[in-house]
Amino acid sequence: MNTVPTLDGHDPQRKLVSVSRIVPAGPQQIFDLLASPARHREIDGSDSVRDPISAPERLFLGARFSMAMRIVAPYRITNVVVEFDEPRRIAWRHFGGHVWRYILEPVDGGTLVTEQFDYATNRAPLLLAIMRAIPNNERSMRRTLENLAARFS
Repeated sequence: MNTVPTLDGHDPQRKLVSVSRIVPAGPQQIFDLLASPARHREIDGSDSVRDPISAPERLFLGARFSMAMRIVAPYRITNVVVEFDEPRRIAWRHFGGHVWRYILEPVDGGTLVTEQFDYATNRAPLLLAIMRAIPNNERSMRRTLENLAARFS
């Protein structure tokens, strides 16, 4: 296993927010959790993810899954898996165009998990600004990785 540098922070030129943390588990264990929409609520740091409405038991490239969500009011979001490299990377995108990505790298002590909010292909930049999505998502991503680490502690 090697030591991989973290990618934390906001890169406004690449329109990418990254948060990293070492999780005391192997990449496959973590990937299995991320590939199960029914388990997303267990680690969600935004407190907005509820339960799957329509989803396969396990995600795959091109899989579509709809989740019940709540930010102020309940809503539904449908995602499509756009990256799937088991057990290294998984990502999904919804109608807004931005991508939620997890990159898993084995390191001493477990796996360096990097969560990314990639808004380079976002279709509603004004909405992201109004919702303060970048700072809010970064905070939520840190909590998500804390929750993920706690699942395997």
